[in-house]
Amino acid sequence: MELTGRVALITGAKRIGAVVATELAARGADVAIAYRHSRAEADQTVERVNAAGRRGAALQADLSNADACSALVSRVAEEFGRLDILINMASVYNSVSFDELSAAEWDKVMDTDLRAAFLCAHAAVPHMRKQGGGRIINFSDWIARSGRPRYKGFLPYYVAKAGAMALTEALALELASDNILVNAVAPGPILAPPDTTEAEHQAVAAATPLGRWGGEAEIAKAVLAFLETDFVTGETIRVDGGRHLK
Repeated sequence: MELTGRVALITGAKRIGAVVATELAARGADVAIAYRHSRAEADQTVERVNAAGRRGAALQADLSNADACSALVSRVAEEFGRLDILINMASVYNSVSFDELSAAEWDKVMDTDLRAAFLCAHAAVPHMRKQGGGRIINFSDWIARSGRPRYKGFLPYYVAKAGAMALTEALALELASDNILVNAVAPGPILAPPDTTEAEHQAVAAATPLGRWGGEAEIAKAVLAFLETDFVTGETIRVDGGRHLK
């Protein structure tokens, strides 16, 4: 897909998402960014998009709300005149023990990490059909892609991310005749959480065959690869430095 003049919507465009947005803009795409609480970070990303000579917008949305998903997509299509690319990055990542896991906590994770991806895709598809095709990129996780959980306390997260792969495959089949390609990225040790200690940081690097964290740019490269291909759909690719091999 040629990116010049195309319009992308990225949900959860913070940290890694900000780099993805900047790379899309550098290649000619206009970028809308959906955020829930991180307004300052979203505004900074829009400034970087604008600095690349492209249009950007930061739009607040609570994607755990079904109506908010459709409203977000409609607003992007209205303000930018089209929608070609949807990147579902919004995610809830909290450690909760099984004994303390409530229905509300389960719903919070599933609604954001899985249901919102479906709802945003469902709202985006009619706009992509008008343009003769499009791209949808979901986000899973290297652990889910590897087919087995490794860490306790992330039950709904693991289930949601496994579901994101199934959603990707099913959507790819449903939308192939519309020239809408659907794929997923499954990140591994890319960017350490802010509260990671130096010892934890080094331990993860040591457990990764390539011996280091990947950095946000590696996710942007995977996203760009999926946008550039015209014949790959229904795939989930790990970007984990070989972490799944240990």
